[in-house]
Amino acid sequence: MSEIKSYLRSLERSRDSLRVEHRPRVFSLGGREWDLLDTVFAPLHAGTTEIVMELLGLSGPGRRDWRGSFLEVGCGTGVVAVTAALTGCERVVACDINAEAAANAGLNAGRHGVADRVRAVHSDLFEALPAGERFDTVVWSSPYVRAPEDYRFASPLERAYVDPGYEAHRRYVDEAPHRLTDGGRALLHFSSRGDMDGLHRIAEETGRRLRVLARHVVVDRGDTVEHFLVEIRSGEGASGVRHSAAHRGRLVAGPAER
Repeated sequence: MSEIKSYLRSLERSRDSLRVEHRPRVFSLGGREWDLLDTVFAPLHAGTTEIVMELLGLSGPGRRDWRGSFLEVGCGTGVVAVTAALTGCERVVACDINAEAAANAGLNAGRHGVADRVRAVHSDLFEALPAGERFDTVVWSSPYVRAPEDYRFASPLERAYVDPGYEAHRRYVDEAPHRLTDGGRALLHFSSRGDMDGLHRIAEETGRRLRVLARHVVVDRGDTVEHFLVEIRSGEGASGVRHSAAHRGRLVAGPAER
């Protein structure tokens, strides 16, 4: 699919997600109820939140308990961040460039009794975080569809669907490893609907290495789409993207994604 067709389709989906029938005040996901505010990414309209939960082992057959500190960039409603706290993380930060999304994450942290462990922050990637703050896990479910460099957002919600010129991806790949504790992991949720070659180039140009830890395959409106959990590592040279043989994609029919 051409870049133009792909990003226009994603923008159309962002507009469609604003329809009343796609925006319940409270929705169910992962066996829990969640609040949804007006301009925040709606997990029930796009199935990527459920996919990220499974890729991270926060739900599904590979579910495990988490420990340590956890930063979710682009938190939206805060489902991932709050679930990380519920499974054992002692310190969680949920940040989003959309101020209402940060408020939404805080609301859901209170709903599930983890407001003492989840701090919601209005931030463009890492900008509003203290310079010395480090985490055991940093994760971003990115708006992996690439828009032209000169595209200007028409609404806050569009930022959850497309990234013009991959400017935000470049910053994340470059900066995320600096936010890690010793032995920590910087993770990125990406998709075959994104520009993987472009992501490789960014890694090479910023001196990073990429490794695919897990993958998940869905069928969306007749298209087979792969989702990847990618680890970003410090290191010079080309980005050798290695696929772990231990993780095989499952072909499932899922809800529409970005």
